Amino acid sequence: MIPFTETQLQRYSRQMLLPDVGGKGQRKIASARVFLVGAGGLGSPAALYLAAAGVGTLGIADDDIVDLSNLQRQILHDTSRLSHSKAQSACETLKRVNPEVEVIPYVERLTAENIGRLIENYEMILDGSDNFATRFLINDAAYFQKKTLISGSIFRFEGQLTTLKPHDRDGTKPCYRCLYGEPPPAGMAPSCQEAGVLGVLAGTIGTLQAMEALKEILGIGKSLAGRLMIYDALEMTFRSVKIPKNPDCPLCGSHPTILALHDHAVSCALTS
Repeated sequence: MIPFTETQLQRYSRQMLLPDVGGKGQRKIASARVFLVGAGGLGSPAALYLAAAGVGTLGIADDDIVDLSNLQRQILHDTSRLSHSKAQSACETLKRVNPEVEVIPYVERLTAENIGRLIENYEMILDGSDNFATRFLINDAAYFQKKTLISGSIFRFEGQLTTLKPHDRDGTKPCYRCLYGEPPPAGMAPSCQEAGVLGVLAGTIGTLQAMEALKEILGIGKSLAGRLMIYDALEMTFRSVKIPKNPDCPLCGSHPTILALHDHAVSCALTS
């Protein structure tokens, strides 16, 4: 076992002091491989905290470019990077936060054709996408490859978070389709631009996604698998509701009808 360097001992000293982390836990974090979908409002805080914690490999997929309207909440980027690739911008920021972390940018839009290849070398996915079509695609791909999926979303003053592990041994954990069924038809939901969002809300949910990821990596605490956490920023309340596994789920149910990945028409109702 390679000992920690003096720099590593100093960098991670505060979290290594925790009995649930220590040197053994820090090595788990260093060997973890996490794939983040989106370098936007949710992906920014999640990626920053995972990099700071020392997660060994972070993959970040985003085919968009940095726009001035992003900077109110997408804190991986700054004014000097307007019109730059978000994935590349995220990589530059994270390498400055922690040079030890390997950050791999993917300047690609996720599709049924490429998602399997992109996620295959990662053990966990953090979904920070801003549309239902991508969320259902990620859910299906994670299910087929038996990956843990941590899904966060925000809308105006409310945030939601859950951990999806339908492949878990007990067989009782739901997937995203158990919760929402099918994506709404295109045009039925408010557009991402129309919905509006406070940047700090994205920071709250994205940070909680990072916390859930670290708990999964370390094997500590109570997972959100089987529960949906709902955060109301105006009332400053958190509550969680149980998500039952749907035995008739077309993906993870007893008699699945979804046997392969396919793309959905994009419909927006989730802001990033």
